[in-house]
Amino acid sequence: MPQILIADSGSTKTDWCLTAPGAIPLRMSTQGINPFYQTDEEIRSILRDELMAQFPPLSSETITQVQFYGAGIRPEMRQRMQTLLTPMFPSATVEVESDLLGAARALFGHEEGIACILGTGSNSGLYDGWSIVANTPPLGFILGDEGSGAVLGKLFVGSLCKGLMPKGLLEEYLAETRQEVADIIQAVYRQPLPNRYLAKTSRFIHSHLHVGEVRQLVIDNFRSFFQRNILQYGRNDLPVSAIGSVAWYYQDLFREAAQMDGFHVDKVMQSPMEGLLEYVSL
Repeated sequence: MPQILIADSGSTKTDWCLTAPGAIPLRMSTQGINPFYQTDEEIRSILRDELMAQFPPLSSETITQVQFYGAGIRPEMRQRMQTLLTPMFPSATVEVESDLLGAARALFGHEEGIACILGTGSNSGLYDGWSIVANTPPLGFILGDEGSGAVLGKLFVGSLCKGLMPKGLLEEYLAETRQEVADIIQAVYRQPLPNRYLAKTSRFIHSHLHVGEVRQLVIDNFRSFFQRNILQYGRNDLPVSAIGSVAWYYQDLFREAAQMDGFHVDKVMQSPMEGLLEYVSL
């Protein structure tokens, strides 16, 4: 029976799903695959030692198509990932695309729309039902990534330390996270992956949305995302849909911010996999 293997890959984790007509999809996960950061041998090791080993019944001979969507998949990386995947699945056609196109296909199928990713970082694209035809560069959490968890954390921690939040909230945050202000400075400026560190403040922020200043900070972060990224497409007539943890957990405020800037939010999904399974069955 022909089978399709779908991968949704980030830097931390890759979700895999093996699907066939009339069969229950088989799901598994491996560590993340990002060709921007990993060597060929590291990627081969993940495919060989984790993917193939976790599903002993998995027969690569019956897989007719592989769809790999990943972070770090720039145009120059596609051929490299195809070269790494093809020997594992000799009977399959291998398609390697960006996580943004994966999000768009999961959210819209073959319909037009504006696809967004809002997690630790952010991204967006104008989707014509087949491909991403315009993309405002996200630029990372220092120059951009508006709407992301990293930028939300940066704004929140900065406001706390500058005394712009209600009295006692800084002390509560430091007590709950077992930190001092010096630890925050160290983590942001001296330690690796400050974007992930800042994004982790989201749990505290989400539990304090009853505080007016915190709620407003979240809305302002989303409005900045719309104003500095989505308005660029000039397509207020199209629906906006989003994938990612920040969009999912703050979806009411995301919808509220969109409305303020003249956009309509359609779908919000935590993960693209269900939508990608639907896409391959269209």
